[in-house]
Amino acid sequence: MRKTSVRDLHLNTSAIIREIAKGEAFVIEKRGVAVAELRPLRSLPPTRRLPQRELFISKFRRIRTDSGRLLEEDRS
Repeated sequence: MRKTSVRDLHLNTSAIIREIAKGEAFVIEKRGVAVAELRPLRSLPPTRRLPQRELFISKFRRIRTDSGRLLEEDRS
């Protein structure tokens, strides 16, 4: 486990993140006191997949009228 300061983290964020992605863990120190630990994730939780936008929209029925007219009818 390597140590680095908040200032070094700010200045070298990309390099530190690359090291973490390779499996290295870092302890972040502020004025010599450990305040955080950065380490690689063991596994990410599954993410919810969004539907394909065009396929989703194509399933709606087509309305061949003016949307303003639809709003007027809905409001009256």
